[in-house]
Amino acid sequence: MATKTIISCAVTGNLVKPEQHPNLPITPEQIANAALDARKAGAAIVHIHVREPDTGRPSMRIELYKEVVDRIRDSGSDVLINLTTGEGGRFVPSEDEPRVAAEGTTLAHPLLRVAHVVELRPDICSLDFNTMNSGGQVVINTPTNVRKMAAAIIGAGVKPEIEVFDTGDIHLANDLIADGTLPGRPFFQIVTGVRYGCSSTVETVAYMKSLLPLGAIWSAFGIAAREYPILAAAHLLGGQVRVGMEDNIYIRRGQLTRDNAELVEKAVQLLDMLGAEPATPAEAREILELPPRP
Repeated sequence: MATKTIISCAVTGNLVKPEQHPNLPITPEQIANAALDARKAGAAIVHIHVREPDTGRPSMRIELYKEVVDRIRDSGSDVLINLTTGEGGRFVPSEDEPRVAAEGTTLAHPLLRVAHVVELRPDICSLDFNTMNSGGQVVINTPTNVRKMAAAIIGAGVKPEIEVFDTGDIHLANDLIADGTLPGRPFFQIVTGVRYGCSSTVETVAYMKSLLPLGAIWSAFGIAAREYPILAAAHLLGGQVRVGMEDNIYIRRGQLTRDNAELVEKAVQLLDMLGAEPATPAEAREILELPPRP
């Protein structure tokens, strides 16, 4: 029997610019349609950011999240919805006074960052554990703020996807698991290839996996050209996988992907070559120990 592997599809993210790809989903309708197409192609989970429809810039507006979620739910699709809480974590220091935020800073109160999760109650939401350099910016997720976000997420009945970008993030997550802040069987997402985070190599994924608590469910993904090599490594090391235009906009070297569904289709093909097949949303619920959809 083929191994069942969960494919997540991150359909738009917050860093890819509309001018980089003509089919990047921007509006709530486009994001919802991309999510539904990814499900048809084999994804069990869709990871969702929202954008300002007029500009394509990242957004935290609850009404945009609500429209995306309502469109997916109203369609009758069984795909698992995973909303980001990563927005609102960036700080850009001013040149002359580093304590003062410069343009580009999004740093927000932790409860504001999870307000859409509390209101909309998706199946899953990301919970970033990284405090790191990111280009000319700094991403800040202090232990205190992560605990506040985790408490609100758990209180809403949502399973956190623990996003880790380097080894220290796992150590912090393990502390929150040990003290009961994160109850139940944890679900980790190992992020590789982000500049100044952990590298997109097989050795890195294997080492990151070795630090996870016994019995944890985990997934990993790579950025850009490392998307499919890390997909293969994650599967062969016993993990779940992720693709999507948040992470990579090319189907092969020099050729833009048609859309998110094409990236998922390639993931399905690669897993088939490795003796695996995509888990259905129902199977993903069982693997992740999620309750049935109401």
